[in-house]
Amino acid sequence: MQTLLLNRRQVMLGASSLTALALAGCATTTPPTPVTPPAPPVPPEILSMYAAVPGERFPIPAARIDLVDPIYWRQEVANITGEPPGTVVVDTPNRFLYWTMENGRAMRYGVGIGREGFAWEGRGHIAYGREWPTWTPPSEMIARQPELEPYRHGMEPGLDNPLGPRALYIHQGNRDTLYRVHGSMDALTIGKAVSSGCVRLLFQDVIDLYERVRWGAPIVVVQ
Repeated sequence: MQTLLLNRRQVMLGASSLTALALAGCATTTPPTPVTPPAPPVPPEILSMYAAVPGERFPIPAARIDLVDPIYWRQEVANITGEPPGTVVVDTPNRFLYWTMENGRAMRYGVGIGREGFAWEGRGHIAYGREWPTWTPPSEMIARQPELEPYRHGMEPGLDNPLGPRALYIHQGNRDTLYRVHGSMDALTIGKAVSSGCVRLLFQDVIDLYERVRWGAPIVVVQ
């Protein structure tokens, strides 16, 4: 009888152990948090390209280029646009702006472009440009964003002005399209669809582009 009780006790203990193992096997364990490797350091030549510009009317700080995908850093590339030298080409889907040059080359910049519903496309020309321009929001924009009412007659130039240190004004024939190529301090917008239709470059890039473009240069915006 004692042997039988012992055998029963052993069976019960064994069953308890199996139950514990089964429960342990079904328990959800928290997977380890993946470790994101640090981003590689920005090359010195890129840091120099996007360094502070203290000699401007409003001193420009260094761009947060570490926040921008390296594919959008300014670089000379082959001219794949099919357009002749002296043309501004905005490749909207890929978030690039090209300034076409001689010998089959082009300067390529990363850009932020207009979010869906506000993007402009087609052919026009750069009628003129402005250094440290005044920004005047269109009436339609003020209607959508009443907080812009104080700037109906223009916002003074400065680092906080949405057009930044340079703006290129896009016309079709004699008509102002109201779209601009301009500067932005917000590095996180480069490569994104964020603005109300205009094409934005980092401050250092729009200054570089401004020095290259001649008034009347054709512009092509491809969707």
